[in-house]
Amino acid sequence: MNRIITIGREFGSGGRELGRRLSERLGFAYYDQEIISEIARRTELSEQYVQSIVEHQPVISFPIHIGTSFYPAPTPIFDQSMSVYQEQARIIEEMAQKSDCIIVGRCGDYILKEYEPFRMFVYADMDSKMERCRKKAPEGEKMTDRELKQHIQGIDKKRAKYYEFYTGHKWGDKLNFDLCINTSRTVIKELVPAVARLFEKDEKKCFHGSA
Repeated sequence: MNRIITIGREFGSGGRELGRRLSERLGFAYYDQEIISEIARRTELSEQYVQSIVEHQPVISFPIHIGTSFYPAPTPIFDQSMSVYQEQARIIEEMAQKSDCIIVGRCGDYILKEYEPFRMFVYADMDSKMERCRKKAPEGEKMTDRELKQHIQGIDKKRAKYYEFYTGHKWGDKLNFDLCINTSRTVIKELVPAVARLFEKDEKKCFHGSA
């Protein structure tokens, strides 16, 4: 079985950078935006539209869990949201079957639960997240501290609702992960060697049992 790492992350926590740098260190395939691109290719929808779908839970008042029965709302928007999620799940499974890999977000930990991935969640305090966002912001973008804080909170709220809708689990709950990393006041590239050693030292233990 291929070695798989899934990374859930708060916006601005550096989880995406950690995943990318960790993949380079370990020689694993890295999947993030590539998943959106592949969904768009297969569904013939624009990447922008697919991105908007995967960032929002369908408009319905009760959760849907893959593998369980439900009564779908008879709306095109709901049907398309479910179709995109199911395509996303198929693509993620295909990627996991190809090679050792790191998958960022997209409910990867839940979709691949039968593959026993090593599940990570990355978080940080608000000041650190705001600082990272400002460093990576497009030139000319100007947001007040209040606006930026609201932006970060808004994205995390959407991620939480999306994750909880499709998995039935609480987003960021430590009981659903093997390792939770607080990146507050931390330089991500300096953190990578320490995290990588978990997998380089004892691969079997890390990938076939909780840390």
